[in-house]
Amino acid sequence: MYVCVCRAVTEEKVKAAIDAGADSVEAVTAACCAGDDCGACHQVIEDMIEERTGKPPVKRLTVVAA
Repeated sequence: MYVCVCRAVTEEKVKAAIDAGADSVEAVTAACCAGDDCGACHQVIEDMIEERTGKPPVKRLTVVAA
C-alpha cells in the first residue's frame, strides 16, 4: 500500500524509516520522501510512528526568518 501517493512511497519504506529511528513526519520525509509534497499523508505517518514506537510523534517547529 502507498502511504504517500505523490512520491509513491510504500508502507514498507515508511516502516523502515521509523524502525531506523525516524520519530517525526520531518524525519520520515528526510529518510524516504514521504510527505514531501501535498501533506495529505502526514496524519497517516504520525499514526504509523505512534503505532510502531508506542510514543506520539515528535512535533518539530519550523522557524521562519523574519
